[in-house]
Amino acid sequence: MKNVDMRIDKKARTLTITVDLATDCGESKSGKSIIIASTEGNVELQGELEGEFKEELAGVFVGLNVYRKKDYWL
Repeated sequence: MKNVDMRIDKKARTLTITVDLATDCGESKSGKSIIIASTEGNVELQGELEGEFKEELAGVFVGLNVYRKKDYWL
């Protein structure tokens, strides 16, 4: 993952995703946009945990791409 922080609150049963929007991870393959953050494909949440809650997340995936057009700047 690039510039993606995912935290699972087992008690509240919530997923929080944090991305630093000021980060530049380089150009996309096409060169048309700048990548800010990416999970680089689908990530299974189950792999992030241990214990009983892990079974509840079986088959739950996150796929995230955050980018901006190359012409725009923060």
